[in-house]
Amino acid sequence: MGGSIRTLLLFALLAAVQPGVTDPRVGVWTLVSAQSSLDPANRLSITHLHDGVHVVMSGETHFDFTANQNGHDSPAPGNLGFNQIELHKIDKRQAEVTEKKDGTVVATVREQLSKDGKELTATTATVGHADKITVWTRTGGAKLANDPFVGDWTQDLSKTRSRQGLVLKIEADPSGGVRFLGDFSYNARFDGKQYDLKNSRNDTVTLELVDPHTVDAIYQRDGQVTQKDRWMVSADGQQMTLSTTGTLETGQQLTEKLVFKK
Repeated sequence: MGGSIRTLLLFALLAAVQPGVTDPRVGVWTLVSAQSSLDPANRLSITHLHDGVHVVMSGETHFDFTANQNGHDSPAPGNLGFNQIELHKIDKRQAEVTEKKDGTVVATVREQLSKDGKELTATTATVGHADKITVWTRTGGAKLANDPFVGDWTQDLSKTRSRQGLVLKIEADPSGGVRFLGDFSYNARFDGKQYDLKNSRNDTVTLELVDPHTVDAIYQRDGQVTQKDRWMVSADGQQMTLSTTGTLETGQQLTEKLVFKK
C-alpha cells in the first residue's frame, strides 16, 4: 500500500504448507488486476498561489510542498524520499513533477487531467521500477480558469495500478514448508506457528490450509493482528485470487483483491 504516490499502499503476500501437504500456490505468478479501497481514502489538495501551487497529500501517505510553475527547483523540506520539486506545466491538461533528493532525480510524475476536469491520472516513473498509475476524482474546490488542476481530489483505488508488473515466486521448501519471494521474502510451514518476515511492514504470519485450493494467513505487528489474507487457486491451477483486509500503520482500513495468472 513512502513519501510519494509511488510508494502508496504496501501489501503482505504470504502463506505456507504443513509437511506432506502441497501448497496450491507453488509456482510463478504475475499480477493481472488489482482492486483496492482505503477508509478514509487518500486525499490530494492543490491550492493556487501567485506564482505556483501548494500541494498536500493526506491519508496513508503524507507530503506537503509548494512548487513554482517556472520549471525551477523548489525546496520541499520535511518530505520522505525527496526534498526538492521541479514543476513544468506542459499544457492546460498536463503537468510534470520531478522529485529530487539532494539534487538527484528520484521520480518523475506525469499528470493528465480529463477533458471534463473531473479526473486526474498520475503516472510515476522511478528508476529500476515499473511505472505506477494512480487515478483521482475531483471532490471539492472549484477549478480555476488559469489552473484546472486546482481543487480537492480523492484517490480512486479501483482504477489505480500501483503494483504493475508484480511477480510472485512460491517454491516448495526442502524442510516441508514453502519459500515466498515477492516484495519481501519468508520461509514458513503450515503448522500454526508464527514465522518471521523479511522486508515486510508486518512481523510474523500464522498459516492455515483451508482446503486443497485455499490458504489463509494471519499477520501480526507488535503483537497485534494487522491483516488477514485468503488465497484461492482456480481448479485448473492457472489463476490465483488474493482477498485481504487489514489496518495500515496510519490506522486506515484496507480491503484489497489481487488476481494473478501463472
